[in-house]
Amino acid sequence: MPQTGKAALSVISQATVFPEGEVVPNLQSLAQILYFSAGVTKRKTYPGGELSFRAASCTGALYEIELYLVCGDLPDLEAGVYHFGPADLGLRKLRAGDYRRVLVRATGGEPAISHAPVTIIFTGTYWRNAWKYQARTYRHFGWDNGTILANLLAMCAALGLPARVVCSFVDSEVNRLLNLDTEREVAFSMVPLGYISRLPAEPAKEMAPLALETFPLSKTEVGYPAMREMHEASSLLSEEEVAAWRAQTLVAELPAPTGHTVPLEVLSEEEMSRDLIERVIFRRGSTRKFAQEAITFAQLSTMLDRSSRGIPADFLDPYGAQLNDMYVIVHAVEGLTSGAYVFHRRRGVLECLKEGNFRSEAYHLGLEQELPAEASLAVFFLADLRLILEHFGNRGYRAVQLEAGILGGKLYLAACAQRLGATGLTFFDDDVTTFFSPHAEGKCAIFLMALGRSARQRQR
Repeated sequence: MPQTGKAALSVISQATVFPEGEVVPNLQSLAQILYFSAGVTKRKTYPGGELSFRAASCTGALYEIELYLVCGDLPDLEAGVYHFGPADLGLRKLRAGDYRRVLVRATGGEPAISHAPVTIIFTGTYWRNAWKYQARTYRHFGWDNGTILANLLAMCAALGLPARVVCSFVDSEVNRLLNLDTEREVAFSMVPLGYISRLPAEPAKEMAPLALETFPLSKTEVGYPAMREMHEASSLLSEEEVAAWRAQTLVAELPAPTGHTVPLEVLSEEEMSRDLIERVIFRRGSTRKFAQEAITFAQLSTMLDRSSRGIPADFLDPYGAQLNDMYVIVHAVEGLTSGAYVFHRRRGVLECLKEGNFRSEAYHLGLEQELPAEASLAVFFLADLRLILEHFGNRGYRAVQLEAGILGGKLYLAACAQRLGATGLTFFDDDVTTFFSPHAEGKCAIFLMALGRSARQRQR
């Protein structure tokens, strides 16, 4: 597969692509995007069989996110609705014809959707994670969809393709287009790719049920009603609700620092890794053991800077707005005192909340796992859910989880580009807030990333 020639640390920080004229992806560029976002990049054989690993991180390597394409006629792909098969990098046609107008209506005329030659829809399948994580699986929809999106946005930037994360749509219309059994699978987000000036026409065919044969994930399934209740409660029912939701701009900034601050020291362009985005994705993998060794402050600064420059999304307006705040427990970073910090991204500084060795606290907060204690640092994403829900309603819960996943995915790539390790983790929600309070009082823990030098790297 051809490579873009673009450095990972460059494209993960790129804001968005503004097209000059029409930009239409071909089958080759779609294959690159799909493969490096959700394709199978590694296979390992174990005594019990073969295990496949994909391009983006996923909780428990269970991969509950599915990808679908809705497109008009492309240079080498007929108009239709397709399902992406990661195992063989294949597209299977579910509906023939141009159904993009359905998405235009479902999103209330979102311009990026209206002018996109192709849109990728992401769905979550409940049972694929729920057998292990039960009702908490619903949070994983946002995290795992987000890490895929981090890869996808980076690949689109590398290919010069406009892309935008769309979270607001009439759920029932998108689910019906894909013919989903919503007791088992639901649409969660979508990304329009490219730009054309002409609006799509009405589909020539009605959306009849597909009646396709599917294989069950297992012989039996256990229902966890809370997941479906959460999704239903955050669903949008009409174009009017979609338009009203998208108008709810939220710009929330951290209060000015009152404690000691440390300005970031981001690597210069000359000092930065030039590893290509494709090579970094191939190399990426969740770290299973950290070496308890220090990284440099420049490495930390570069990760924070490159991952937080902005996400093109319909719930982040103006561009550069962010729902999650990033709190950090520093264990071993050269030139930075160990302690608890909050990252002021617009100021480019870390504010020290308290100094000390907090490895034991990180161990407890990370659900009593060794990884956040052994890493060089742990990044906790916290958000003011009360404020977010006041502005966005229940749909805001999806948005804040999705954003945390994207930011976490960007940190994964930024760490791997610098030959460092990373892994996403779960946590004790209330205890995280308590640890970072009083600064974090009233906020809720959303996601956790551990970053540092992996033990495997030290052995090489």
